[in-house]
Amino acid sequence: MIIKLSIVIGCGYFIYTKLIENEQLSFSDFYQKLIENNVFSPKNIIILLVFTILNWFLEILKWSKLASFSLKTNLKSAAIQSLASLTTSLITPNRIGEYGAKAMYFNKKYRKQILGVNLVGNFYQMLMTLIFGIIGFSFFVIKYNVEIDFFRILRFLILGVFIISAFFYGAKKFNYKGFTFEKARNFIKLIPKNLNIKVASFSFLRYVIFSHQFYFLTLVFNLNIGYLYAISAITSVYFIASIVPMLSLFDVVLKGSVAIWIFSIFKIEPITILSITTIMWILNFVLPAIIGSYFVLIFKPNLKS
Repeated sequence: MIIKLSIVIGCGYFIYTKLIENEQLSFSDFYQKLIENNVFSPKNIIILLVFTILNWFLEILKWSKLASFSLKTNLKSAAIQSLASLTTSLITPNRIGEYGAKAMYFNKKYRKQILGVNLVGNFYQMLMTLIFGIIGFSFFVIKYNVEIDFFRILRFLILGVFIISAFFYGAKKFNYKGFTFEKARNFIKLIPKNLNIKVASFSFLRYVIFSHQFYFLTLVFNLNIGYLYAISAITSVYFIASIVPMLSLFDVVLKGSVAIWIFSIFKIEPITILSITTIMWILNFVLPAIIGSYFVLIFKPNLKS
């Protein structure tokens, strides 16, 4: 119980500090921006919540399909596992804690498989971010003649190749209680093609939904940006932010900083962009994490072999 309380209290503390003690955006300025742009109107709130519900419904549906590959998992169980794991993982780098949190809901004999299917689900979501991000960022750079330090990018790519190569070399040598890289690769090959297609489709739809939720907020804040240019900027923000490891609760700071740079091309005030990224963070992370806190507190680990 102490561990569960620590997770919930830790999650609540970080949320509080990011909202109340945010050095980038004071709460009073943030609240004033919401009032000025009529964000609290019933119409805007309903539309924003519909985006959030659809986003998380697709995530829960995706997890239900993936988890059912190992053990039949209905939507209710998938919702509990997804929301509780979000709460648990928010204070871990790149939400790595999600893997262990979801696995704890299953018998020990299924946990390695659960880790595998969770990796597959996150892979497809990241793939969508990279595909659309590269397209959007390329358009953005060409359209606005953004100066890029290609030498620095080359160094970054070389470092990335080195890290990935080292990871795969280490993974091939890895052996934990009989779990090896070869077994993991063989397990992934067992996942049916139709399941891969479903997961990829859900990941694509999720990306479309939360990127257009961001776009809707640009309309609410009366940003005079055309659809194509706004979407290219939004996909660029998610692309750049996704390749920088960071504690998930500080993700709002990272996305805010990246968004300020991207949207500065359109002469948009930093406080406006920070307000939009903060709303996105509250809707898609804070609210689900608050709900997930309840499931963390009532969680009982499955200790059966």
